[in-house]
Amino acid sequence: MKAVLIIYNQAHTERIEYMLDRLGIKGYTQWPTIMGRGSETGEPRMGTHTWPELNSATLTIIEDQKVDVVLEKVKKLDAVNEEVGIRAFVWDILDAV
Repeated sequence: MKAVLIIYNQAHTERIEYMLDRLGIKGYTQWPTIMGRGSETGEPRMGTHTWPELNSATLTIIEDQKVDVVLEKVKKLDAVNEEVGIRAFVWDILDAV
């Protein structure tokens, strides 16, 4: 199993939920309001007067075979409007209770 953390501008929230539903991924946790800045070209998302936008994050634990599909969907979503911003990170889940 793998953990996939998707961090995105709040504008993508409905698209992320739709993507998970379409892929049959039922379990996830969302953080609707997070602040940060992308490491390469990202504008700060701080919820302030100067940087008013915010990010959100979704974490899901999925079977290994679904990872590539999720990453491809995230990549396509990013290509539609790179300025909005979305990234996904994957790591191994060694055990769960």
